[in-house]
Amino acid sequence: MPARRGPPARRPRRALSRGGRAEAAWREFAASFARAGMVPPAEGGLAAVEATEGTAVLLLAPRQALTFTGKCRLRCLYGAVRLLGFAVASHQPGLPVFSPATHCALSLEALPAERPPAADLRQLRAAARAAMRAHSVRRQARVKVMARFSPECAVVLLEHLDTPVTRFLLSHPPLSRLFEPQKKEESSFTPEDAVLASVGIVKCSSERGLLVSESMLVALEELIQACCAEDEGVPVVLVCGPKNTGKSTFNRYLINLLLNRLPSIEYMECDIGQTEFTPPGCVSLSNVTEPILGPPFTHQQMPCKMVYYGQTSCEQDTERYLDVVKYVFSSYKKEVPLVINTMGWVKGEGLLLLIDIIRLLSPSHIVQMDVYDWKAMAPLTPEYVHLSPGLYTKGKQQAKCKQVGASEVENWKSSEGEGDASAPEYKLLYVHPEFPRAGIAGEARVHSSILRDMSILGYLGQLQSPDIGAVLPLHSLVPYQVPFSAVALRVIHSDVAPTNIMYAVNASWVGLCRIPDEIKCESEGPVLLTQTPVCDCLGFGIVRGVEMERKLYHILTPVPPENLRQVNCLLLGNISIPNCILVGQQGVEGEIPYVTSDYNYSILGSGKLKKKKHFKRREYAFECDYA
Repeated sequence: MPARRGPPARRPRRALSRGGRAEAAWREFAASFARAGMVPPAEGGLAAVEATEGTAVLLLAPRQALTFTGKCRLRCLYGAVRLLGFAVASHQPGLPVFSPATHCALSLEALPAERPPAADLRQLRAAARAAMRAHSVRRQARVKVMARFSPECAVVLLEHLDTPVTRFLLSHPPLSRLFEPQKKEESSFTPEDAVLASVGIVKCSSERGLLVSESMLVALEELIQACCAEDEGVPVVLVCGPKNTGKSTFNRYLINLLLNRLPSIEYMECDIGQTEFTPPGCVSLSNVTEPILGPPFTHQQMPCKMVYYGQTSCEQDTERYLDVVKYVFSSYKKEVPLVINTMGWVKGEGLLLLIDIIRLLSPSHIVQMDVYDWKAMAPLTPEYVHLSPGLYTKGKQQAKCKQVGASEVENWKSSEGEGDASAPEYKLLYVHPEFPRAGIAGEARVHSSILRDMSILGYLGQLQSPDIGAVLPLHSLVPYQVPFSAVALRVIHSDVAPTNIMYAVNASWVGLCRIPDEIKCESEGPVLLTQTPVCDCLGFGIVRGVEMERKLYHILTPVPPENLRQVNCLLLGNISIPNCILVGQQGVEGEIPYVTSDYNYSILGSGKLKKKKHFKRREYAFECDYA
């Protein structure tokens, strides 16, 4: 292993979105108003006026920002604003915005505009007034906004937002205050605050928003320039670093910035523990065409290619993980830039696995996120990756590599040239996060398991009716009936005896997959696979019951019927149904199905649960025992 080398001498830490530059921008802005004989609005002032019931008009001066928690639909009526890197102009449709207390608060900032000629001032005022009229803003509200209007400002319409997904999440008691501030800040409650609250958002301190460090800004500028250049080749950006360093937030910010200039971006998810567009346990490739203005549970969608790995960590089967990554990456057509997210496992074998992934995916840029002391991982310079051994590949001076199967060796030879690591060619960009507790895995804002449950709930929220109304409990929805003979079955993470397989499957979260082989049923029981296939996953579902007499699975899923017809394999992994779904089964009299308080703490591993309620597989849906 080559010696660790530190990064180039760092610059002093400072946040470009705060401090000196912001003050200089404000002074310049105020001076421009003074030259025009106008009085600028107060620096911290905010003009929010109720437009109609459940809507508000917000007027922002150039570079003025509103940091908030909550949810709403945002539409720019005049000027332009920026939200998590995405610029919203007056010609764009309304965008749903989600800023829950579990994540970094979003900040809405007015973008500066060049002052138009004096002759156009009347036309600009008329355009702003007409835009408010077109969206049914009351006359009294229009008058208040126009009294503080200036050609350089931005006028934004905020509307109350209610979606099937958020209704479903908020119906569970542990998440009922998801969009409310965790701690109320000590400040006077102004009329503007009341107007914002009527829409569904609460103003909070700018310190709770995204802090863009200088190193992050430099990296973003470099990547935007590379992705928008008309040079040969399409950039492939790999983002890596330890847990709790802001990789996901950086990815969203980068994608939003790129969507300002490009129609679409490809995104490859290799972090099976914290996925962006799918439930946990997946490696996927997605085509992103809309800005990401919320956490993963707000934008669950079907990727272009997805494989269900079935676990939130790959430590027990790294070889299959690499097979899955290679299979998904083969679908990338290299027509648009690709952003790759990686796991926060960067110590020991995790670092060796990351080196293998770099050699496999051949990125053009690597963004390495880490705190300044570099205790978590060495700087991944091209020289370091070239000389270092991976978990399955050799470094330049490495004589042996970990033993793998013959077919896998051939695969690596074809991509690495007889198994030797060629010198990689990529641009390494360092990003040092500066938010509090950065790089400390145990100090994350919310535990990773809760975020995974929220992604699953966001996916299941697609089962709710789009019409605004009462939330339908999952056990009240009609499941699909799937014959045993129509699908093969495989438990990914554990060896289960055939006589117990149905007890494991019942009340479980399963991947609905498609394998190329024809399903052959040679017995009356289920079709069991002996090996875990690397295959396409078309979605997910809950096995609500197993009907032994009629040989049927009862599966609840939001996957459309035209896609379900392609499913011929059910994969059961180590991803569980969120506890709140099982405990909160409304309208059930007596003992709740699949829930018990009669639990033996002497069972190996039971101490990890630490809950008053514990769950076990029960045979409620069985009509007879399986043998």
